[in-house]
Amino acid sequence: MDLTPARVPVTTPVDDVRLRRLLGDPALAWLVDRVRQRLERGRPLTGPASLSAPTEAQRAATERLMGRSPGSGRSLTVRLDDVDVVLRRSGVSPDGLAAAVTALSGPVVPLAMAKEAQAHAWQEAYTPLDALAEEIPALVPWVVRMRGDGLIRRLAGTPAAAHTLLGAVTTVLRALPADPPVSLPAFAARVLGSAHALDDGTPQATVTLAAIRALTGFPDGTGAEWRREAWASVGLLRDELSSTVLTLNLRGTPALDWAADAGEPCVLTLRQLIRNPLAIPASVVRICENPTVLAAAADTHGGDSVPLVCLQGQPSAAALTLLRHLHQGGTTLHYHGDFDWGGLRIASALLRRVPWLPWRYTTADYRAAALTHPGGPPLTGRRAEATWDPGLPDALDGLGVRIEEEAVLDVLLSDLAR
Repeated sequence: MDLTPARVPVTTPVDDVRLRRLLGDPALAWLVDRVRQRLERGRPLTGPASLSAPTEAQRAATERLMGRSPGSGRSLTVRLDDVDVVLRRSGVSPDGLAAAVTALSGPVVPLAMAKEAQAHAWQEAYTPLDALAEEIPALVPWVVRMRGDGLIRRLAGTPAAAHTLLGAVTTVLRALPADPPVSLPAFAARVLGSAHALDDGTPQATVTLAAIRALTGFPDGTGAEWRREAWASVGLLRDELSSTVLTLNLRGTPALDWAADAGEPCVLTLRQLIRNPLAIPASVVRICENPTVLAAAADTHGGDSVPLVCLQGQPSAAALTLLRHLHQGGTTLHYHGDFDWGGLRIASALLRRVPWLPWRYTTADYRAAALTHPGGPPLTGRRAEATWDPGLPDALDGLGVRIEEEAVLDVLLSDLAR
């Protein structure tokens, strides 16, 4: 595609000095603009061009150009055919008005060609995302959305700026998840060359957070707390103390041993997990989604409960660090969550990072629970998949009932008794 600006052919040089004195007068800028607009739209340079409420300077400049008074009405009208004749006959621009305007203000690019060039430039701007989607198929829907929702255009403004922005974002996404977790400023400095490149409000941070949601299934949200947890879901930490995980009857540090002896829940920070990893991983650990399950296990079984880890929603950086350490130490992990689309997304996000086996979290378990609780709340939201049991989403669709962990608490507690 040839995107070279269309130039009006100029076969005879213009008299530049006289041209700038006549048509180049600032008082005739309105006339030059009107001619350029017609050239850009491919319209003929004939007929009238009018200016409402002209100044005395504009009237005087028009009189010098045309060699006659333009009149004293409320508007100023000049016939472009007449201007063309004046320029040709005077020798100021032997090739006429189009050549004169081109000599004064530069080559004219037809609007159709300019739009085509702009569209092509925007297509090229998104090429970093297209390459990334080929590497990470899970990001294909996000890439399609980025092309269509206008976010990149609003943030970048121009195709060149968009290409630079998306190049930075793809560099970040290729380096995720960060393992082991690292501070967000340190990561930004290493990957993008500036510790502040992923600060709140930067275009890079805005686009990257949108991609993280697509990559991990992290739910939509707003606010500082949500952003902190979204970053933590890919191992990027705003600080080591804000990310925590709730546990029961784990051992391997003095604090955990004390809590396990007492049969009390324990909250671990990411700082503790990084600096003092568990010395003795358990052979089997159960994982739940909701803190109600863990609290009930502490109330019912106390120190006799099977070791339990609670995600409290999407797996935090602290939870992922703990579960990865347990898995690498030989622990077998069993997971249970809510039977709804959000629960399946949480389970899938965890499974992409840490292997686990289903704990009463299969199609058969859902059907049994739905029969026991026929009046459960209706299933709502966007469908999600379940790689550990591909038939589970169809079962949820078919029965259309949400089964939260609290509804099957008695069954879960029976499994947690040593």
